Amino acid sequence: MLQVLQGHIQPAGHRSRKSRLVTKDGHCNIEFGNIEYSNHFAFLVDFWTTFIEIRWRFVLLLFVASFTGSWFIFSLLWYWIASSNGDLMGQNRTDGHIQCIDNVNDLTAAFLYSLETQTTIGYGGRALTGHCAGTVALIIIQSLVGVFINCFICGIILAKISLPKKRAKTVTFSDTAVICLKKGSLCLLIRVANLRKTLLISSQIYGKLLKTTTTSDGDTIILDQVDIDFMVDSGKDNLFFVCPMTLYHVINRSSPFYELSADSLPHQDFELVVFLDGTAESTSSSCHVRTSYIPQEIQWGYSFLPIISRTTTGKYCVDFSNFSKSVRVTTPHCVQCFETDADHKNHNRENHDNQQKSGIDNLGYQVIDIHDSVYITKM
Repeated sequence: MLQVLQGHIQPAGHRSRKSRLVTKDGHCNIEFGNIEYSNHFAFLVDFWTTFIEIRWRFVLLLFVASFTGSWFIFSLLWYWIASSNGDLMGQNRTDGHIQCIDNVNDLTAAFLYSLETQTTIGYGGRALTGHCAGTVALIIIQSLVGVFINCFICGIILAKISLPKKRAKTVTFSDTAVICLKKGSLCLLIRVANLRKTLLISSQIYGKLLKTTTTSDGDTIILDQVDIDFMVDSGKDNLFFVCPMTLYHVINRSSPFYELSADSLPHQDFELVVFLDGTAESTSSSCHVRTSYIPQEIQWGYSFLPIISRTTTGKYCVDFSNFSKSVRVTTPHCVQCFETDADHKNHNRENHDNQQKSGIDNLGYQVIDIHDSVYITKM
């Protein structure tokens, strides 16, 4: 029996190479072409968002370039002041010459002084003498620029670390979806799990069905979006997301999956995108997770294996090895077939109930005539 059951158990779905709008890890597969050159300046105007969204390698490059570049630019200015005052080596100095900056005699010394000033190291070997007004103004400007660069770079790094999509990495969906009977209805089921013990509060789940449709006017709409309602046994809003949950969508006459069957499903061309929005309990930051399923990743006639059990010590245990595994179950071939069978059973039940109410003829019962007689009792 175990071998037969293992033969029907399906492992995690294979990654299909079919192009999709949303990848399994939530990235959008889309390109923008023929953008006017002037529109590129919009990214520079919104420079904060641009820096937040660039890759880490470019952030590190910006970190190194901003500090090194500012040190070198100000070192040129310090070198120019020292050269104008005749403080450099090789310049003719008169008796009683007063330097603007002590021990800044070449470009290397000017660069070291710029670095020490902006990072507030202050080894003590190089310092302003206070006899040049330009040096006082320049050190104020460099100190302010250094503070601005520190705040800007630190802000970018902290913002990138705390992005909501980082929290989304610990929320996972099942690799495949299944279609089976649930509570007397044909439903599409998807599993989702929160890998952290901290909750996602105010969680909401919804879906979008993306497909190419043709209107009555003959216009073709690419990526037409249709709303898909998902729910769990406790509802669809404000979920208690502490353990893996099974989302289900009831396939009825209002569902876009109503015309599908077990044979036609693999040949369809659509993409089901599932979204989960919530707020992280520990940081109060918003979290948005999404994934997608194509027809080849939806299994008709399968149900997910149970993954939650209770140990002898009273704790609840989640077995993630069976998170995306499914087992074959008895399922109608199509929705119409299921409704026809249900109507037939209801009709038979109604006939049976009416038959019980009308009664059954008793063949052993005899009808006899009773003559009317008047009995008078005399007192």
